[in-house]
Formats: sequence, structure tokens, C-alpha cells
Amino acid sequence: MFDGKFKAITFSYDDGVTQDKRLIEIFDKYGLKATFNINSGMLGTAQGLIRDNVTVAHVKPQPCEIAEIYKNHEVAAHTLTHPRLTEIADETEIIRQVEEDRRVLSRLVGYEVCGMAYPCGGVNNDERVASIIKNNTGIKYSRTITSSHSFDLQSNLYRFNPTVHNSELKDRPELLNDFLNLKADRPQLLYIWGHSYEFDIDNSWGWFEDLCRELSNRDYIFYGTNREVFGF
Repeated sequence: MFDGKFKAITFSYDDGVTQDKRLIEIFDKYGLKATFNINSGMLGTAQGLIRDNVTVAHVKPQPCEIAEIYKNHEVAAHTLTHPRLTEIADETEIIRQVEEDRRVLSRLVGYEVCGMAYPCGGVNNDERVASIIKNNTGIKYSRTITSSHSFDLQSNLYRFNPTVHNSELKDRPELLNDFLNLKADRPQLLYIWGHSYEFDIDNSWGWFEDLCRELSNRDYIFYGTNREVFGF
């Protein structure tokens, strides 16, 4: 159970970009909790991304800003420089990318970082990589990008599949209704993930705030970071 409750909601957002500040304002307004997965080796860099023929900012905060920006939420690892770990043959480089990122972030936020999200799209994780991370780093859980469309907990926390990407919820609103109306007799978790810059692509900030408002302030739901819902 989650602090005595059968149902929990958590969010997870990748890359550590300046749009996170606006997203955190929404989460804080409605009492929601999230985990932000950051590439410490890329902090302070600025570039643009083209998604759906729209150019959006992909600007990383400075290292000195991290503790303040994410103080109400959890910071987790995302590797130093965002490589596709499954394509790295050298085990020591996988360990370096993950463990050095975790250590740098731990110093920046003042607590021991223990979570992670795999970087890149497509096939970005496998059993080999998960085993290397489990046996050689301080990471205790790592999220994939594979939507489960399920609320059931999973035994393998090193390849944990989220429920749904935030953009999918526009086409699958029944997932929210199913979760909110579920009469749970065992732990059930709604796990939503994405990237905060994605809300700039179609200006869906208002839609997402409405979603957060709908999910909030329910006394039968535990609202926690990834770390909190996993019990670390």
C-alpha cells in the first residue's frame, strides 16, 4: 500500500529543461509530485529541437539552479550525455554514464539520488543493460518508455514500464476514468511520463493543467514521486 492507500499517482519527466519550471508550478499548485530525470553532463547547454515541424527550446538549467528548481520533487539520473545504452558495448562506459550522473546529481541536490530513466527512444533498454546498472551503480529503479496501459505494480524495477505517456492521454481519456473509478483491493499506480517541452509543441499547457486539476485533491489517492511510490 501507499501510506495506507491502495491507489497512487506519480509523474516522470525527462531531460531536465527550463520548461520544467512551468510544469513544476502546475504540480505544486495541485499538490502533485514528480520525478525529473536529468543529464548532468549537459547542464547549462542550449539548443532547439524540431518536433512535428515545430522548433521548441531545449535549454538546460545551470548546475547551481538544480536544487532550487526541483526542491519539491525528486531528481533522478538520465545518464551524463543521453546515449543509447543498448548500443554501448563497453560495460565500463555504461557504468560511467549512469553512476557519474547519479553522483553529480546527488551532490547538486544534497541527497542520494537512486532513480533513473533510460534515455533515447525506440529500444533503449534490455536485460544486459539493466543487469549492469543493478549490479554496479547506486540506482534502485529505472523507467522505460514502454506504456503498459496498466495500473498493476511490476516486480522488475530496473525495467519499469510506465502506465502512459502524457500525449497518449488525449486519445485515451478512459485510462484516467478507469483509474479514478477503480475500486482497488490491491496497490494500483497511475504512472504518467513525458518531456515538459512537448507542451510547447501544440501549446497543450492548458490541457495538462486541466488534467492535473482533475487528478488532484482526492483523499483516497497517494501523490508521490517515483522514489516515494517505490518505497525508497
